[in-house]
Amino acid sequence: MGRTLVELFYDVISPYSWLGFEVLCRYQHIWNIDLRFRPAFLGGIMQQTGNKPPAMLPKRAEYMLKDLKRMGKYYQVPVHMSRDDFQRILVTSSLAAMRFVTAIDMTNPQYLEPLSREFWMRFWSQHEDISQPENILAVARQAGLSAELSQKALEMISSPAVKDRLKETTAEAIKYGAFGMPAVVAHYDGEPHLFFGSDRLELLGSVIGEKWLGPVPSSKL
Repeated sequence: MGRTLVELFYDVISPYSWLGFEVLCRYQHIWNIDLRFRPAFLGGIMQQTGNKPPAMLPKRAEYMLKDLKRMGKYYQVPVHMSRDDFQRILVTSSLAAMRFVTAIDMTNPQYLEPLSREFWMRFWSQHEDISQPENILAVARQAGLSAELSQKALEMISSPAVKDRLKETTAEAIKYGAFGMPAVVAHYDGEPHLFFGSDRLELLGSVIGEKWLGPVPSSKL
């Protein structure tokens, strides 16, 4: 039986995307899957589907504070959120960061995993900016990219090729039915199956015939 293609549509501004990203990274060598990272733009998905960030709804924001604290501990991902972060999310655009990630995906995809992780670390664990060029370069350096490669990717974010690629990936996520992130699409039994959120990965396993071993599975299994 062939491997199941699992696509993860994500944006580094989304803390739940980080949780889903880390768990799928852990499972990619345990489950019979080919994991494909699909950097997209959450702002575009929200706008085109009419969805609203949880931070804009007081009761949902209140719940999200508690939920992320529990989820971070359960998933063993150092995501830390305070009330101050709600305003930070609303005033921070991830567009430049996601164009940078897209540029790396197009030119040096071997850095996609560590680069994405460092963006989440900087924004959600260290509470630092990810929108300005100097911050983006700092993230790239932390992820192991050379200064030359980082500068080249930074210059690419204003190119039509990168802009179009990010738009196309975002449109593809919407085509599959995404209205937020993370959006996980499993291509199984001849059709795409959409799973929204980081708490549907056990269900993903069930649909594709794989065993859920918890959020931090042993690599020995």
